[in-house]
Formats: sequence, C-alpha cells, structure tokens
Amino acid sequence: MPYGYLVPVVLVAVGTVFALRPAPWSHPLGRASYFFGLAANELPFAAFLWMLLLPTVSAFAQGDIDSAGAWAIVALAAVTTPGLAIIACRGLGERGRIEHAMEEGLGAEWRAAIDADLGKGLRRRLPLARVLILPIFRRRWDVRRVANLSYGDAGRRNRLDVYHHRSRPVGGPVLIHMHGGGYTGGHKNSQSLPLLYRLAGRGWVTISANYRLKPHVKHPDHMIDLKKTIAWARQYAHEYGADPTTLFIAGSSAGGHMASIAALTPNDPEFQPGFEDADTSVTGAVILNGFLGPYWDQGPESSPLGHAGPDAPPFFIAHGDLDPQVPVSDIRAIADELRRTSDNPVVYAELRGGNHAFDLYHSPRFEALVDAIEAFTAWVRSTRLAPPTHEGNGQAPPSPFTLPPSPDRTPAG
Repeated sequence: MPYGYLVPVVLVAVGTVFALRPAPWSHPLGRASYFFGLAANELPFAAFLWMLLLPTVSAFAQGDIDSAGAWAIVALAAVTTPGLAIIACRGLGERGRIEHAMEEGLGAEWRAAIDADLGKGLRRRLPLARVLILPIFRRRWDVRRVANLSYGDAGRRNRLDVYHHRSRPVGGPVLIHMHGGGYTGGHKNSQSLPLLYRLAGRGWVTISANYRLKPHVKHPDHMIDLKKTIAWARQYAHEYGADPTTLFIAGSSAGGHMASIAALTPNDPEFQPGFEDADTSVTGAVILNGFLGPYWDQGPESSPLGHAGPDAPPFFIAHGDLDPQVPVSDIRAIADELRRTSDNPVVYAELRGGNHAFDLYHSPRFEALVDAIEAFTAWVRSTRLAPPTHEGNGQAPPSPFTLPPSPDRTPAG
C-alpha cells in the first residue's frame, strides 16, 4: 500500500465530501466537517493539482500502482475529481452572482456612477496563477506591514497592524478589519489578508486589530476596543499616508458583529468611555460571514438591528449559503431589515456553496469578493457627500483619545 499516495488522496476526498455536504456545527462531526471541508471548498484547483494529480502521476511514475489497494486509491482520486469540479464551478460562478447582488443593491447602472479616477484599475478577472500556485501566500512585495502598534492599555489584545504601500502615497482611504473567533479566540494578521494587502497595494491604509476576548470581558468591552481603533486611525493614520476622513470598517464572523454595530453607532458615548469626543463615524461597512444576532444572553441592544436606523452607512454583506455556524436564513432576514430601515444601500451577496471563513485564501470566491468590495467602496466614495476638511489639510480634527507613550508605538519585532 503506497501510504505516501494514500494520505493526500484521503484528505482531499474527505474534505470534498464535507465541502459539498457540511455537517451542522452542533453535530458530532461539525468541527471536523468545517476544518476538513474549508480548504477543499476554497482551494479546489490547488487541491486537485497538488494533492490528486501530481501524487497520482508520481505514484504511476514510481511503479507504486501495483496492487489492489493502490488501484483503490486511484479509484478514490477519480471519484473525488468530479466533486472538486462541482466545488470549482460554484466558486467560479460567484463573480456573476456577486455582480447581480451589486446591481440589486446599488442599481443597474452602478458602475457608471464611479468616479473615473477611482474606477481606474478595478479588477474584474480571476488571477489564475495566484489561485493555482500561491493561494495561501497572502503578502505582497509592494506593501509594508507595521506590526503591533498599541492603541490601548490591554497589552497584546490592544495592538494593531498597519498595512501601507511602500511608496506611501498621500490621501488614501482607511479600512479597519476585525478578526473572528466567536469572541473567545482569533488574532489580527489572520483573516481577510488578501483584502487588506490588495487595498494597501492600491494606496489604501488598512488596519487589522486585536481586541479583548471572553471570558475576561464581554459586550460592550469588545466594541469599546473597536471604537478605540477607529479613534486611533482618525488621529494617526495620516502618518502612514491616509486621509482618515474616509474610513471603512470590516469584520469576519464575530468581527462582522462588531463592525456592523460600530457602523450603526457613530460617536455613541456608551462605546467611547473616556474618549467621548472622538469621531468614530464610518464611511461604510463590509461584513463577511458575520454573526449579526444578539450577544449571547444580552438583549437586542447587543445586536446590529438594535441600532439600525435611516442614517446607517452603506453596507456590503457577504454570506455563504452552507455556513454551518451562522444560518444563512438569519443573515437574509437581517439584510432585508437593514434595507427597510436605512436610507443608504445594502448589498447582500449570498455565496453558493460558501462555508464559514471563506476569506482566508486567494480562492476564486474570495478574489471575486475582493474585486466587488473594492468596487463597492469606490461607488460609496464617488456618490457620498464630500466630508469637510479641517484647515485645508484633509485630516480629521484632533481627537482627545491619546495613545500610550511613543515607545509603545514602535513595532514589536
């Protein structure tokens, strides 16, 4: 039995089954289904190339296919391939479905409303080489990451990373991303990195932040950390080439819960103790596989809909229809309610076959989403009223929120 050939084929076969039919999170196989199925669901091309095709060719070339057991492995690889093809087709089809969602949320002629300068370079095709060869490698040579800057007094849980173009262009917008993890785990520099690096490579300043977790704190303490991050960006992002008057908030899973509430509670003193006068309004919100219900045993005020109103900023929400952790029916209902209450548009993109945490890799699905998110932000920037500048410098007004002493702002390591 050629075990070196058996292992990758079995891993891909199991992942393919769970990608096509994920078990509910509460099922005994729920966690295994999620972790095995995630990579197959987002990386079908790489799984086929590196774990089916090349091992099969190598096994034949080395004469390992010389027994009934070896031929059984070949048969397993053969029957797994159509499953990967189905997964790949679903991922490749997302671009059209997301475009339809954009038209539904922004109007049929939404691209025509984008300013010509902002529309330059908006990508509308799949970077096939990256998807096939380097889907897990998220960094870019033209982007610098400045790590572990302090924005609060909670140690490593109050640190953030800044991503900016190495040429440090002036006047770029800001995007802040908050990681997921059910409020009990997770860390910055982990999720949505293809998005953070792409925008930074296009002249944005992007930020990924840690925040305090359960059981040490609970809502609204996480939200206070996010509001501190926004205040930090308003005060200091210009040092990295940003114009912080244009600031988008994004989040994955629990981070999406935080981002949506932050977008709906600009300058709310409840979430800004000690820095009540800081500007924490945002230009728009991007929610990826987000949890958007109430926070555990707390009431509706701990959910986004508890703060929804006509002055909500534009929202972009993306959710997989096979998400085992956050039922897609819940997100549909919340997106509909936000549309009903808000005077601004809500784009809701439902991803066919999408699971939780689809934002980890350079997959066909997430590449299509990153393209759409960049286009969505360009539309928002093109159509919103120009924000007032302060003393002609395009920067936000001084904030009473201050950082710890300057040594803490030096990257750690």
